[in-house]
Amino acid sequence: MNSKRETAWVESPLQMICAVEAHHAGLLGGSTLIVPRAGQRALKATRRELLRLGLPDGLELGEPRERMPGGIGVVGDAFSGRVQLRWLLSRDPRAVVVDDGLATIRLLELLADPKVRPLLRARATPGRLRAALGLLVAHRIRRNRRNVTVFTALDAGEDLAQAVHKAGFALVPHDFAWLRAQPLREPGPPERTVVLGTSLVRNGLVHRDRYLRWITGLAEQEPLAYFPHRREDPVDLAVIRERPGVTMHEPGVPAELSLRGLAADQRVVSLPSTAISSLRVLLSPRGVAVEGVDVPDDWWTSRAAPALRSHLTGAAR
Repeated sequence: MNSKRETAWVESPLQMICAVEAHHAGLLGGSTLIVPRAGQRALKATRRELLRLGLPDGLELGEPRERMPGGIGVVGDAFSGRVQLRWLLSRDPRAVVVDDGLATIRLLELLADPKVRPLLRARATPGRLRAALGLLVAHRIRRNRRNVTVFTALDAGEDLAQAVHKAGFALVPHDFAWLRAQPLREPGPPERTVVLGTSLVRNGLVHRDRYLRWITGLAEQEPLAYFPHRREDPVDLAVIRERPGVTMHEPGVPAELSLRGLAADQRVVSLPSTAISSLRVLLSPRGVAVEGVDVPDDWWTSRAAPALRSHLTGAAR
């Protein structure tokens, strides 16, 4: 077991939860400091909720910081320029990457590819310097592959998982063992149907009017609880809030925390999202249905290239 204190840099609620799970699983050793990025309301709310639940022994949730501290061994965003520059300059090539949504699947695909490709996001249009950094880091990670671990609750699929292992990287699955063991203090919302919000509209990938009509149609069938995505447009949320039959829950802690109390007669509905996979892990044992909804072809905008559509839909299925 690693005896030194590990430091994790997290920039999203899911990264924070998965860093806790990585510590609980013994992947990080006996002592871990999780440092959240400052200025993120959702991270503050997640930090408060995790502290309320009570952290595993040896784990500390540090105060938010503007800048990434030195000595980082655990990250979530492998496509961050700051993270990649730190990897490139670090003398210690060991790295543990925890879940960062569908970007984790993108990372695994790049690691598994026999051809060394720059570590860049699926929608990235980088300049020459940024592309060069991504390629240099990809080469360095390949040279130090035995020291790179991806810790994920996402179902990468047997073929991709085997390809990652064949490429020499460690892929460690988890099922939110620590979170599932925490007592439930509050029940879920009373509505039978819970809809998870999406960032696809805000990111310009899905037409706003189609999405809003879909929400309206669901609410006309039965009352529903709407849990916004942390990056949804406040203007869109105001419109959804006024729809008859919709109970809007204010953005706060991630669905993995706020929906743990759902009962067997309830269901979760969502467009492609990492939360589909994580909530299935958490809620399926309770008999809760978690339903992923494919995006109809006429919902996509011209900014959503066919390869990106396939990545978003297939990875979240």
